[in-house]
Amino acid sequence: MAEQAGHKNRKVGVVVSTKAEKTIVVEVSRRVQHPLYRRYITRKKKFLAHDEDGTAKNGDRVRIVECRPLSKRKCWRLEEVVLRSTQVEISVRRRRKAKVA
Repeated sequence: MAEQAGHKNRKVGVVVSTKAEKTIVVEVSRRVQHPLYRRYITRKKKFLAHDEDGTAKNGDRVRIVECRPLSKRKCWRLEEVVLRSTQVEISVRRRRKAKVA
């Protein structure tokens, strides 16, 4: 793919991890046709993207844009959050097992 002057490569995906500081992991999926069987297959790839303000959360649909290398594997940055996740975090308390005397 030849990059045109002034146009940067953009991808839309879902945030799968926000554990690292100022970094998010975005999973981008695309559908391709199998060369022999002609069935459509979903291909997935994960990209590390820079999130300066920490605005993206797990499950959000985001747009990332290509930029200069920021670390060994991180050469994308967060452009915008396209759709917020509706997931609600639920804390689960585990019950202790009663000791039998």
